[in-house]
Amino acid sequence: MKTVTMYHTSTCPYCVQAEQLLKRHGVAQITKINIEADDALRSQMQTRTGRRTVPQIFIEDLHVGGFDDLSVLAQQKQLPALLLGAQ
Repeated sequence: MKTVTMYHTSTCPYCVQAEQLLKRHGVAQITKINIEADDALRSQMQTRTGRRTVPQIFIEDLHVGGFDDLSVLAQQKQLPALLLGAQ
C-alpha cells in the first residue's frame, strides 16, 4: 500500500469523509497535515496543489485532489490501483 498524505483542518467534514473513504479502501495510515493554524503549511499546500480548499490528498507524490476527486476515483474503480501501485 502506498503512503497517503492529506492536508486538512479539524472542522472540515469533507476531510472526515475522505479519511473514511480511504480507510474503506484499506488505507491504515494517513499522514495528516493540519493547516488550520499554520500559515506556512497552508502556503505549502497551495504551492503543491494550486488549490486553497481542504482536503488535498496525495498518494505518494501524486496529487489526487480533494474529496470529490477521490470519490470519483473510487466510483470509477481506479482508487485501488492507485493505492496498490498497479498503475
